[in-house]
Order: sequence, then structure tokens, then C-alpha cells
Amino acid sequence: PIAVFRGTGENDDLNGVERPVAFALTAQRDGVAEVVHSLAKWKRRKLASLGCPPGEGIITDMHALRPDEELSNIHSAYVDQWDWEKVICRKDRSLVFLYETVQDIYSCIRETQELLSEKYSALPAFLPPHIHVVHAERLRELHPELSPKEREDKVCREKGAVFIIGIGGKLKDGKEHDLRAPDYDDWSTATSEDRCGLNGDILVWNPELGRAFEISSMGIRVDREALLHQLRLLGLERRLELPWHRSLVEGKLPLTIGGGIGQSRLCMLLLRKKHIGEVQPGLWPDTVIEQCKAKNIPLL
Repeated sequence: PIAVFRGTGENDDLNGVERPVAFALTAQRDGVAEVVHSLAKWKRRKLASLGCPPGEGIITDMHALRPDEELSNIHSAYVDQWDWEKVICRKDRSLVFLYETVQDIYSCIRETQELLSEKYSALPAFLPPHIHVVHAERLRELHPELSPKEREDKVCREKGAVFIIGIGGKLKDGKEHDLRAPDYDDWSTATSEDRCGLNGDILVWNPELGRAFEISSMGIRVDREALLHQLRLLGLERRLELPWHRSLVEGKLPLTIGGGIGQSRLCMLLLRKKHIGEVQPGLWPDTVIEQCKAKNIPLL
């Protein structure tokens, strides 16, 4: 879907502050629709309606608008993702299962790069054979003097490909590595290491940009207990009155794992482009267009 109804709790709040594009429906006078930010919660409801058993799921060709996005060479107001979601069993709500899924996704990306490299000599392969897994708290312990983004740059430069877990929960310094909404990823469940998080980001070192480059945000989704806990942490218990949240609390939605893989981001990485506007038509200020023209960067 490109839009969902307002007031259902189904649109994704991302970091909790972004405003969705909204419009009234002439055919339904009291109906206001919102352009999706992502499909994190829509997919879970759809899996329930399809009756998918554990191990089965869906892949969507997702297109969204995020007008509050800070535009840059890697961020556009237009978002395109392969948004996926899979039903899991209770026993799969574990770090081991999360790691296995990350390895599967990374292997596919790396194999795609190798096929491109074989066909086009101008696109040499650069991704490492394996993806390194690290907790956001461990990165903070190693480099407390750096900001979260600087820590990402450092670890990606050293490892080549990294999955950082525990995105959304507060670290021991009282700050989050990055923000996450409380009602899709489970970022608060304790692990055997006395840390938190059943979610994370896949990042790689981008040699064209000389920085860490996120290509996927994903994780095991909240169950009833995690949802209640995370809403309490952020003082958002009022969301429990919304239809989607009531459905989850009442056990009407399946346990799932899911995420999004950036389409333009991945194309940008594999084709060695410096600006996301080289692989997707977007809306850019005149100053950005002129800057790119001066650097011989053709925007679509």
C-alpha cells in the first residue's frame, strides 16, 4: 500500500517525530489517509489475514514519502525498500535466530555484488566474506569519545560489513545509539549478556563515500510483553487504544521478524554511485543540483 488510514496505529512512526503526508478521501468523508513511512506494522497484520504459518512470509515493493527526512547524498524524501516480514515461533525470538537471518541477507547481497563484478570489470567486488556482529553498547565501551555515527564509521572501516544490535534502547551512558519507535522492533528484551535488543542495522563500508553505509534496518518484532514495556518506557501507553496495538495485545497478530532493504541504497552501493539521486528521481534544492553538476554527478 502507498497509504493507510489515520488513527489505526498501522503507520510507522519511525523515530517518533516524523510527520506523514496526509490527505482526505472524497469517497469517505470521515476518512483521512496517510502515505506510509514504512510497512512494519501493515505487514504483520497482513500475515495474520493470510494465515501464514511459521517460516512463511511476504516481500513487498515498498514506496514511501518521508517529508521530514534531512536531505543528503544518501537520504531522499522518497523511500523505496524491499520490505519483508516472516512468521516465527516463540523459540525463534533469540539472538541466534536473528544472527542467522542477518547472515542470509548479507550473503545474498554479497553474491549479487560478485555477479555484477564478474560481468562488469568497472565494478570490482569489495564486500568481505562475512559480516561482523557487535552490540551498540560494546561500541560505546570501546569508543566512548566518539559519537554513534563516528563509531559506525570506525567499525565499518575496520570490518567492512557490520550488524549493530540493540538500536533503540538506552545504553549505559543513558543515550540511545539511534532512535526506534516502540511498537515494531523489540529493542528492550534482555539477552544473556545483560544487554538489550533483538534488532539492529546492517552497515557496510562504502569506498566511494569513505563512510559507513546503512542498507537495512531489521529485527525480531515486539511481542505483547515487549510492546507494553517499550510503550511504558516512552510514556506512550495511550497507543494501546489504537486498533493495531489492541490486536497485538489480544494475541491476534503472529510473532514475526522483518525489516527493509533499501532499493536505491543497494543500487547506489553496488553501482559505486556517490549520490542517491543518481539511481532514483528525487526532489532536490537548486543548490544541491548545482553542487552535483559542478562535481559531474548526474541526478536523474
